[in-house]
Amino acid sequence: MAPPPPPPPRPDWPIPTLSLRIPDLSHPGIKLFFDNVDPIQVMRDATVAVFQWLYVTTDKAPNHVQTIELVLRPMDGAAYTAGSETAKEIHFACQHIVNSADRCADEIRGVLVHEVVHCFQYNGRDTCPGGLFEGIADWVRLRSGLAPPHWSIGGDSWDAGYHVTAYFLEWLTERYGEGTVQELNELMKDAPYDELMFKTVTGRKVDKLWKFYKEHLGGDDGSGISQVQGG
Repeated sequence: MAPPPPPPPRPDWPIPTLSLRIPDLSHPGIKLFFDNVDPIQVMRDATVAVFQWLYVTTDKAPNHVQTIELVLRPMDGAAYTAGSETAKEIHFACQHIVNSADRCADEIRGVLVHEVVHCFQYNGRDTCPGGLFEGIADWVRLRSGLAPPHWSIGGDSWDAGYHVTAYFLEWLTERYGEGTVQELNELMKDAPYDELMFKTVTGRKVDKLWKFYKEHLGGDDGSGISQVQGG
């Protein structure tokens, strides 16, 4: 069962000031970026997607982030987010754009959605496990229809992070209802992370949920869970 469409964009989402910095215009990834996306539109779309999927309504959406600067530069890896409580920077590797030339627009959109989640998600006062932190970001990317083709369902542990945890969170949503991931995120707003929050939201401890999930998959073939893939 595919997830429901998000609500239509609203003009009153607290969109921060968005900016772009490019230290080296000569890198081939820069031309690919501009050939495939509009910078302001892709950043705005990513921000709205995060609000729509993770916070749903404007009264829940955080408004502490005042600026997000996208930095396109040569570096290792794909992307990361840094900055302060009010001013965020998303550093995006130019070479990753080149390496994704065959599906450039979708990869740019997907990476930016993931990184913008990090600008706004709650982290239990810096106690949220990295696997869950990254998994929630990839869950929003999944929900946005921007899962890359190499993602697969299954894995060795619920907190392996990224797409492994994202698909687990999607299964939790299908089993326990829309709002499950949003509730988990909300519980980390003002309190440290506690693994028992999974029981608070679902009535089950997370290890038991993971056991049910693995049984549901029937050998990691992913036959029983929706795969929301990007175009």
